[in-house]
Amino acid sequence: MLQRRSLMSLAAGAALAIPSLTRPALSQGAASRALRFVPQANLANFDPIWGTQYVVRNAGMMVWDTLYGVDAKFAPQRQMVDSEEVSGDGLTWTFKLRSGLRFHDGSPVLAKDAVASLNRWAVRDPMGQMIRAIQNELVVVDDNTFRWSLKQPYPKMLLALAKTNSPCSFVMPERIAKTDPFQQITEFVGSGPFRFVREEWVPGARAVFAKFDGYVPRDEAPDWMAGGKRVMVDRVEWVVMPDPATAAAALQNGEVDWWENPIADLVPVLRRSRNLNVDIADPLGNVGSFRMNHLHKPFSDPRARRAVLMALSQEDYMRALVGDETDLFKLMPSFFTPGTPLYTEQGGEILKGERNYDGAKRLLQEAGYTGEPITLLVAQDQPITKAFGDVSADLLKRIGMNVDFVATDWGTVGSRRASKAPPSQGGWHIFHTWHAGADCINPASYTAMRANGDQAWFGWPNNSAVEAARDSWFAAPDLAAEKAAVAEMNRLAMEDALWGPTGFFMSYQAWRKNVEGVVKAPIPFFWNVTKS
Repeated sequence: MLQRRSLMSLAAGAALAIPSLTRPALSQGAASRALRFVPQANLANFDPIWGTQYVVRNAGMMVWDTLYGVDAKFAPQRQMVDSEEVSGDGLTWTFKLRSGLRFHDGSPVLAKDAVASLNRWAVRDPMGQMIRAIQNELVVVDDNTFRWSLKQPYPKMLLALAKTNSPCSFVMPERIAKTDPFQQITEFVGSGPFRFVREEWVPGARAVFAKFDGYVPRDEAPDWMAGGKRVMVDRVEWVVMPDPATAAAALQNGEVDWWENPIADLVPVLRRSRNLNVDIADPLGNVGSFRMNHLHKPFSDPRARRAVLMALSQEDYMRALVGDETDLFKLMPSFFTPGTPLYTEQGGEILKGERNYDGAKRLLQEAGYTGEPITLLVAQDQPITKAFGDVSADLLKRIGMNVDFVATDWGTVGSRRASKAPPSQGGWHIFHTWHAGADCINPASYTAMRANGDQAWFGWPNNSAVEAARDSWFAAPDLAAEKAAVAEMNRLAMEDALWGPTGFFMSYQAWRKNVEGVVKAPIPFFWNVTKS
C-alpha cells in the first residue's frame, strides 16, 4: 500500500506543476474544437485486421465504418448497408450499400471495396472463418450491391458483421483490402466519421483524427456503433501518457479532456476536482487473461498449463490492479462474463479454494519441466498488464519456474505475441491481456476461446472437443441448449487449461465537465461528443 499512497500523493502534487504537452500551440477557440484524449496505450501500429489490440480497434472505429453496428442491446443495426435480403433457405445474402458513401480520398465506396474487405477480415476473424468455411462465393453484383452465398445457413451473419470485438469487419478501399491479412497495411484511408492525420502521427506520443466533412451520418439516434455518428468537434488528439500520475495531473489542469482508463488508486484524487466526472467505463467490465503458448514446451503439455491454474490466485491479480475496492472485481472460475445469461462455473474447481503450489510443482515435473527459462512478456506502459505481470512473476517462481521477465511496451507485445518462433528465438511463453466483458458473454465472437490450432488466437490451442462444444452453441435451438453447450465448453476449456482467467474487473473513465456525450460502453465513442 506504500506504493499506492505515494502514487496518489504524487498525482495531487503533480497537478500543481505539470509541464506543457508536446503539441502545437492552439488558440482558445481552436482548443475548444479539439478533444484531447488519453488512450489506454500507445497506437504503435494501425491495422485493425492484422491484430486484435483494443487500442487499434478503438482508433479503427473512428476511421473505418462497418456494414452493421451493434446497439447497446447487442442487436445488429444497419450502418453502411441500406438493405439486405436473405433467401428462404438462408443460403444467399444480398446486401445493398447506402448511396453517397465516400472514402477520405474522395473516391466512392463501392461493392468491390466491401467484398475485398470482407475477404481479408474473414481470414483473421473467428466468425469470419466460420462463414468462409461454408462459403460458395462472395461476389459483386453491381457498384452498390454484393452477394454472399453459402453451402449451409449461418443465422448469425449480421452479428458477425456488427460485433464490437476485434477484428471488426471494417470496410477499406479495395486496393488496401487486398493486402495479405498477415501483413500490415501502410495506407489508412476509410469512410468513417474521422480521417487519420498521418503526418501528425508520432508513435509513442500522439495520434490525430480530424472530422471528415464528407461523412453522411444515418438519420437514426446514436446508439453505440449504430445510428447517426455525428462529429461535434474538429479533431480528436490522442495524447499518449503511460505515467498515470502525469495523466491525472493533465486532466485536472485541463491539458487533456478525457482519460480512458485512470487507475483505481487515483480515482479519489480525480473525484475531489469539481471540474471532473468519474464513472465506471463499462458495467460489463473485463476478463483478465493469463495467456500461454501451446506450441512450445512446457506449455505444449496440458499438465504444465494446469499447474499454473492450480496455483493461480485471482484475488492476487485483482488486488494488484484495483487494491481494496472489492466492488470493482469478482472472482470467476469461468471464462464467461459474470452476471450474464450464459455464465457458468462448470469445471472451474481448479480455480477455487486454497492454491496448491506443491501440486503444481508435481504436475510441472510430470510435464518434463527442467528449469528452462519461461519468457514472460509484460507491457510496462499498460497498468493492467503491468500489475498482472508482477503477480505472475511471483506465481511462477513459487512453483519452481525460471522466469525470463521481458519488460517492454504494449506495442511490442502486440507484435511479438504473433510470433510462433521458439521463445529463445524471439517467441514467447506467456503474455497478459484482458477481454472486454461484452466480448465474453457467449462464444459467437469470443476470439480467445477458439481452439482450432493454427487458426486460433495467439497461443494457438488445439482442442477439437472445445470446438465441438462451440459448434453446439451455434446450433442450439433455445436458451437451455445454449447454456448446456457453454457449460460443456467451459468444462472442457478448464480441463485443457486453454488459458488462465485472472478475474473479472471494472475500470473507470474520467473526463472534464465541459465534455458531454461520453457513454458507458466497451469502446470510447467519439461521435456525438461535444466540448464547450
